[in-house]
Amino acid sequence: MLGVWLLLWGSVALGGRADTAFLRRAHDSSGRCTYSFTVASPVEAACPEAAGGVPELRAELAALAARLGRLESRERGAGGSGPRGAEPGGARDPQAAAAASRLEAAYGELLRAKTVTDVPCCRGRGHRPPAFRGAAARHGAPRAAGAGRRCGALAEPAHAVPGPAAAPRWEPQPLSYQELQSERSEVPVSRLLDETALGRPGKEDSGCGQLLWVGEPVVFGRADSIAGKYGVWMKDPEPVPPFTRDNTWRVDTVGTEVRQLLQYEEAEQLARGYPAKVHILPRPLESTGAVIYRGGLFFQPRQSRSVARYDLRGESITAEREIPGAGYHGQYPYSWGGYTDIDLAVDETGLWVIYSTDKARGAIVLSKLDPETLEIRRTWETNIRKRGVANSFLICGTLYTVSSYSAPNATINFAFDTATGTSRALSIPFENRFRYLSMLDYNPAERQLFAWDSFNMVTYPVRLSRP
Repeated sequence: MLGVWLLLWGSVALGGRADTAFLRRAHDSSGRCTYSFTVASPVEAACPEAAGGVPELRAELAALAARLGRLESRERGAGGSGPRGAEPGGARDPQAAAAASRLEAAYGELLRAKTVTDVPCCRGRGHRPPAFRGAAARHGAPRAAGAGRRCGALAEPAHAVPGPAAAPRWEPQPLSYQELQSERSEVPVSRLLDETALGRPGKEDSGCGQLLWVGEPVVFGRADSIAGKYGVWMKDPEPVPPFTRDNTWRVDTVGTEVRQLLQYEEAEQLARGYPAKVHILPRPLESTGAVIYRGGLFFQPRQSRSVARYDLRGESITAEREIPGAGYHGQYPYSWGGYTDIDLAVDETGLWVIYSTDKARGAIVLSKLDPETLEIRRTWETNIRKRGVANSFLICGTLYTVSSYSAPNATINFAFDTATGTSRALSIPFENRFRYLSMLDYNPAERQLFAWDSFNMVTYPVRLSRP
């Protein structure tokens, strides 16, 4: 065992004198493979912080090595096999055993003192590059505190001071076969969603207020065919069992017979393009004004001024009602076109329909709907021309409109407050990253804007004033 201690001391002292970087692999006292990496500092010959303590440690360790050598010679002469062992049947010298115990304790104290003195010297010097750290971790190498530092101090291995058991041989091996590699890790989309725009709203945003800010768009998915040039994607802010807020819904709206409603169980399914189920609607829908709310799909049937409710559980239409005087099929669309005459929306207060009539002369008309019967509860007529804006949405009973569907630096340009019946001009920056905004809706549970921008499904974070 004394021989092992001397060999350990000699190896770490040698590592401290290295002038070039090298990597060495060897067994430690417990038989585990240990990697040692040494590199000299390019800007300093020694560490001034440790200059006062390290030479003394070296001197004490040198004296200790000499004393251990003499003790080992005495033990061998007396028939023993080391400071803690004896040949079978041989007598053990009590004085030698006591001396060995004291030396072992002193050696441990010196190593602990050395660690305290040496660590501040090389902290942050970059002696273990990231590539080596990754390779060592993959091969199970223990972290060596201060191993291989060129700071005038000894490097201490990570394992404990050798105990009474016999230690295996130290067998340094060449580095020629060792390969350092980088690795790539895949992170589930569900985890990413918790950290980005699709996460749940914070406590500070739990109340209603006026829109103050719209953030940059976050791309969540992309349509993979020409049918996805325009579309609508949705999440139910108030789902009913068996559906949850994790369910996501999508409709690609290019075509004359748009009947497919794609259902995704989890968010990553939408990002990957693998629906869990495809609903075939009894009637084709028109445009991008559909919403999901309280377990139903609310949409405008093709070439009609009606609004219908498709029950997601029963897979049938449970309600349908005509919106009196509403323009349809290109009479009063938004400025981008797309037969967006009738647009449905959901906010903290319930279900809305946005449209225009001949009587309103193209100005936006708002109606609050009963989500079960689709009966109109109340109607507001605004002074905002529907063809003059690119899209609109509601937050906390206030209608907001977007100035352009294609300008990269558009704005939220108008607001109409249903509580007061008044409108006001705004200039809140809004980015059309892909230059063709065909759908924009607010989700009060997610506290995000959901949008479809030229094949891309994106979200926008928003900030509201305090109530």
